[in-house]
Amino acid sequence: MENEKCCCSEKTTVRSAEQKKKLINRLRRVEGQIRGLQSMIENDVYCNDILIQSSAVIAALNGFNRELLASHIHSCVARDIREGKDEVIDELIATMSKLMK
Repeated sequence: MENEKCCCSEKTTVRSAEQKKKLINRLRRVEGQIRGLQSMIENDVYCNDILIQSSAVIAALNGFNRELLASHIHSCVARDIREGKDEVIDELIATMSKLMK
């Protein structure tokens, strides 16, 4: 995370190859789980089993969000606060509010 750079004036974040790989792998796992749900529906799997799998998808996506949020706080947010750009705090609060719905 220390190697990450955030260019928030352009609203982009440069991530290390390792960080990109980690995040993309998480998303691919979620994508696979979603395909599994679709297959379950197509194959008339019992509702309860689908709901349990759906819950696992939500947990996996929440894990992705936690990892990305931690990275964002350590890079972009910390840097902006050090530079006196306190508006990043309001942006972070708004983002966290959306994540907690």
